[in-house]
Amino acid sequence: MKNQKGFSLIELLIVVVIIGIIAAIAIPNLLAARRSANEGSAASSLRTLHGASATYQATTGVGNFPDAGGAAGVAGLGILAAGNLVDSVLGAGSKSGYAFSYQSFGFVIGTNPASFSCTAKPQQTSGITMTGTRNFGITTDGVLATEVTVGGTVNNMTNGGNAANGATLGNSPTIVVMGNQ
Repeated sequence: MKNQKGFSLIELLIVVVIIGIIAAIAIPNLLAARRSANEGSAASSLRTLHGASATYQATTGVGNFPDAGGAAGVAGLGILAAGNLVDSVLGAGSKSGYAFSYQSFGFVIGTNPASFSCTAKPQQTSGITMTGTRNFGITTDGVLATEVTVGGTVNNMTNGGNAANGATLGNSPTIVVMGNQ
């Protein structure tokens, strides 16, 4: 029995424990990186929607933004996708773990200029499958607003810049304005 080759049970258990420790350290970091990538994609998508909306208003919209009867939802996004101004995935209202909602308000002579607002909210806000920790929003002025999740619940946002036109992003006063980059 002197020429036995292979690993002992203790050696195999040590290797399994080491792999388990490495996995316990790496998996949370990978999930955080995925959430961060989803948030970056949502912010970038909102900037794309802002540019596409401005293009639509200047070309096809006769001074107005894509309108779905003034109701918030994905219909305005579908109009932008049909005009080849955004891709079909974003036009469907969901991309990279975020749900997008678009609302526009038409031009009224002597009252309000045309305006729009678009929000991006994580589709999953808790657990291991969390897709993001922040809401994002953009309005006609092009300023990207964000709001951090509090206690696992994502609150609504408000952008006071277009409140007179009805283009609000929610009703919470806590917003961090990221600027127009």
